[in-house]
This record gives sequence, structure tokens and C-alpha cells, in this order.
Amino acid sequence: MKKFIEKLHFITHDIPKLTHIEQAQIACNAGAKWVQYRCLTKDDDELLKDIHAIAEICDDWGSTLIVTDHIHLNGKADIQGFHIEDFDANFVKLREKLGEAVTIGGSATTLAGLIRLAEEGADYAGFGPFYTTTTKPNNAALLGIAGYQQAMEALQGMQIDLPVLAVGGVTINDVDALMQTGIFGIAVSSAINQAEDMSAAYQAFYDRIR
Repeated sequence: MKKFIEKLHFITHDIPKLTHIEQAQIACNAGAKWVQYRCLTKDDDELLKDIHAIAEICDDWGSTLIVTDHIHLNGKADIQGFHIEDFDANFVKLREKLGEAVTIGGSATTLAGLIRLAEEGADYAGFGPFYTTTTKPNNAALLGIAGYQQAMEALQGMQIDLPVLAVGGVTINDVDALMQTGIFGIAVSSAINQAEDMSAAYQAFYDRIR
């Protein structure tokens, strides 16, 4: 089942100045059509409280709500899909568990990881890190523009149709060059939710990606 995937993914994060709910509200007010709730610090009751509130916001604005990991919450809230950060997750089994209607995205740091996600039926891939990031630190090599260019050319050569989003330290000044590599879109967290004017930052990314 072919899913609709938005080109700009806004990812909430634990930050001091704004709650996840506030981040989602501001982003949706600014026109966000895809909100990924990424919270790895709360228990299930707290998660569901957030998710129910964010789901209402997304419903009001016609936005897709994706939850990072926490697949055990499927069916307990109005969640359209899950983004799985485990590089070793088996997406065939995840699909069997979650069903065809649920959007499932995965993370990759290499071309081989992208190919595996495509073969196992992921609906999209977050590919990074582009640059140094504090949102989701890892030891993977930074891809840079050349890394995306090479990966997109390889996927095209293999006729693999997988929406790939650049993620990890992307700033507004990187968008034009990244989109020219052939990637599908961009996933952003800190460049938006830690901006002085979060709404203006979201709109700037949205305008550049279009």
C-alpha cells in the first residue's frame, strides 16, 4: 500500500522552553502537515497524555502524526504511523504486527541500510546524519552533500523507489543543495524548535523545500 509521505517532517524533542504539545501546536499553526512525536523519556501514561493532545492538534490541521518507536501504543491513540530508530529492526515483522494501513518509517546511516529498508517494505527512510547533531547523537559518519548524492544515484540505478529524507543537523542554508541531490525531503528538529521564532523557521523550511 503506497502511503502519502510529506516532504518536510517536523520532529518534536525534549527541550526546556517548549513542551512537545506546544511544539506540535506551533508547527501546525505554521502549516506543518507531518509531526513526529519523539519522546524517549516518559512512561506510557505520560506518553499517551501527550499523544492524545497532539493527535487532536494534528486532526484539527489535517496533519499526520507519527510516533518514534513505542509501537506498543498502536491502537491506543489516533496515531497514523511509527518511526523506528533501531537500525536492526525487522520491518517485515513490524508490518505483520502493525498492519498495512500504518505508516512505518525507518532510520539508516548507509546505502546498505536504505536498501534493506526498501526491501523490507518501509514506507520512507530518514537518512543521516547530514551534519553534527545533538538531537540524536550517534557514531555514524557524517554524509554531507556528497553522501546523499552518491546514495540517491545508487538507488536510482537500482530502480529503488523509497522516499528518503535527510536528517541530522540540517539548517535552512543546507536545504537547496540537499534537495538538488534527489532526496525526497528533509526531517528537522532543532533548527525549528530552537529557533527564536519557531513558526517563521518552519515556514522558511517549507518554502525552500517546495
